[in-house]
Amino acid sequence: MSTPAPSRPRPRLSADPVPSRGGDTHRRRTGRPHLLALLFFAGYAALSVTKHLQLRSTGYDLGIFEQAVRAYAQLRTPVSELKGAGYNLLGDHFHPILATLAPLYRLFPTPLTLLTAQAALLALSVVPVTRLAIRTTTPRLGTAIGIAYGLSWGLQKAVAFDFHEIAFAVPLLAFCLECLALRHWRTAAAWAAPLVLVKEDLPLTVTAIGLYILLSGRRRLGTAVLAYGVLSGLLIVLVAIPAFNPDGHYDYLHTATQATGDPLTRLLLPPQKLGTLLALLAPTAFLALRSPLILLALPTLAWRFWSTNPAYWGLGYHYSAVLMPIVFLAFADALGRLNRPRLVTQAVAVSVTSSLLALPFLPLRDLAGPAWRPSPWADAARQVMAAVPDGAEIAAVNYLAPQLTSRACVYRFPQVLDTSTKPEWLLISDPARGGMPDFAWELSRLPELPSLGYRLVMERSGIQLYRLADR
Repeated sequence: MSTPAPSRPRPRLSADPVPSRGGDTHRRRTGRPHLLALLFFAGYAALSVTKHLQLRSTGYDLGIFEQAVRAYAQLRTPVSELKGAGYNLLGDHFHPILATLAPLYRLFPTPLTLLTAQAALLALSVVPVTRLAIRTTTPRLGTAIGIAYGLSWGLQKAVAFDFHEIAFAVPLLAFCLECLALRHWRTAAAWAAPLVLVKEDLPLTVTAIGLYILLSGRRRLGTAVLAYGVLSGLLIVLVAIPAFNPDGHYDYLHTATQATGDPLTRLLLPPQKLGTLLALLAPTAFLALRSPLILLALPTLAWRFWSTNPAYWGLGYHYSAVLMPIVFLAFADALGRLNRPRLVTQAVAVSVTSSLLALPFLPLRDLAGPAWRPSPWADAARQVMAAVPDGAEIAAVNYLAPQLTSRACVYRFPQVLDTSTKPEWLLISDPARGGMPDFAWELSRLPELPSLGYRLVMERSGIQLYRLADR
């Protein structure tokens, strides 16, 4: 009787249970993700808070979002005077999820509340990424992937550039994709549902999530999520935003409908776009491409690369933060599909090494020293701003605007000079008198101020406060 040939072990999928190795392993699996999240929260919060305290935050966008959250906290519509008198931010981008910050802001009415909340939301996403990575590899390797994720350039760029609504999308996507990898379809759908309240492009991602669930065999649920994504996206872009917009339309739609030649060329060129793809996949040793979860990054990449706005194509600002959980969870899922332990270890080593090598060029490096250096203008600016009464109407330059939005009605200088609005106060920084550097076109309007009725009432180290002469 012939002996049957031994069967080859099948690769372990991410949904397969990891064999129990005792209570110590269980504690490491459950405790490490939360500890990592706590550490990254401390780092993210320290970076963004110190930037604000050293006058390196901006009215565009921290001041704008604080005005919206402040309005929600006062049970008003989310108007931002920095965008224009009476400008409802829901007519610019659709992000009603910001209202969830209102109770916290009512208790702590300061821009630091927004920055701290963003740090917490981004750090929270470390939990599902690390948890899935531990499940598909080992506690040590999974923790290493969590570290690489927390240090990823997309998250760091988001932390460094003030506050943005996409901070809510990052943990929602992370928990959703973890559930998709584990085939917890209903829970994944529940995590995906609030994404349509974060920003108007995310219904595209929800649609892709629905298609993913449908193709995975859950047809009824997948079809429902897909339809929800499509219908909510159309309703938001074609109805909701135009209804709130002062001009009655969605301002950014022209970048999607403008014809610029061959579609493939538009998506892939200039080479900056290919560089972004390389930067996204390199930290995973390109193994993220082995997981179908990576397909959920396509909607975000498609609208960014299709746009005619170059700011969307590269690595700057906050635009890639929502891609980080997708890429790293796809990486963790792909590692769970491999049956080559040595390759898994090498891939994790590449991921961690690439994140550490990039760190000197990314914002968290400032925590080693520069973030804590006092701004030469901070004390002078605070002395000048102390003369502005609470509730005053004031126009301020970009770098000083978010210092006042918690207690005053702040407009943007010099744009306000071209409107019918005439605030009582103006706050300006003049580098010619030793003030902090700012945009030259903002300072070009200074000679007009006397003729408009403004007189200089206070100055410290180039930080100037003007007031209408008849007040």
